[in-house]
Amino acid sequence: MEVNPNVNLEDCPVCRGSGYLVHEGGWNVQVECADCSAHTVYVEYETPEQKKEAEIQVARLWNMGKVVKSDAGE
Repeated sequence: MEVNPNVNLEDCPVCRGSGYLVHEGGWNVQVECADCSAHTVYVEYETPEQKKEAEIQVARLWNMGKVVKSDAGE
């Protein structure tokens, strides 16, 4: 997998765990926490250039703390 050098993920804004990029089906990306499963919204892309921009966009959302977190039972 090719790593985007423009993506720098801070610790999870909820639990301080590690975040990572998650690509689904080759058409969208989001950042998810490995510990608590907090995540950003997903951003769609179609081309390799759009993919890189989408990765930067979700990283920016993650680093600002714009995440979704569900508690147990929700």
